[in-house]
Amino acid sequence: MDNAANQYNVHEAKTHLSRIIERVQRGEEIVISRAGEPAAKLVPFPRKVHRRGRGSLKGSLILADDWDSPEVNNAIARDFES
Repeated sequence: MDNAANQYNVHEAKTHLSRIIERVQRGEEIVISRAGEPAAKLVPFPRKVHRRGRGSLKGSLILADDWDSPEVNNAIARDFES
C-alpha cells in the first residue's frame, strides 16, 4: 500500500473513524500508524452471500437429464466407497 491517502495516524483515525469505516466497507484497506510506524490495518470483512430465498438460483444451474438416474447414483456411490 503506497498511497498515503490510505494511511492515518491514531489521532486522525479517531477523528475520522466513521469515514474510514465507510471506505473500508467499499473495499479499501486502511493503515493506522503510531509515531510514523504502521500499527494496524483495517480490511473489509468478508461478506456473506445474500440469497433472496427459495428459487434464487433458478436459471443458474443446468442439470443433465440423467442427473438422478440409478446409473449416476451408483457411479457416485462407487466414487465414495472406501
